[in-house]
Amino acid sequence: MDIAKKELETIAMAMLDKRAKNVISLDLRKIGTAIADYFVICNADSTTNVAAICDNIEKEMEEKCGRSVVRMQGKENAFWVIMDYADIVIHIFQTQYREFYRLEDLWADAVKTDYKDDEPDGE
Repeated sequence: MDIAKKELETIAMAMLDKRAKNVISLDLRKIGTAIADYFVICNADSTTNVAAICDNIEKEMEEKCGRSVVRMQGKENAFWVIMDYADIVIHIFQTQYREFYRLEDLWADAVKTDYKDDEPDGE
């Protein structure tokens, strides 16, 4: 398994472990204007849940991949947290904000992978 795939699956499983909804990754490598190679996106219904997902990703990425987050924004209000791992940028939304911003629609040309329980389902 290549490193990026392991990291994407580690992130997705960390999200799902804390009851994240609609977990997807977008492969942005073929899009020339993208700021990262991948986006991983999920949502949750409460700020408490958003913060728990964020904390679990930090813990799992450190333990399983030896990586620390480079920058993070939004954790103080937990409406939309952005975690930057340089080549992977993670977006954890409170559900209403994900529906409003529709980030996936902005990157519709990207290859999308849906994650559920244990199996990634690439399209």
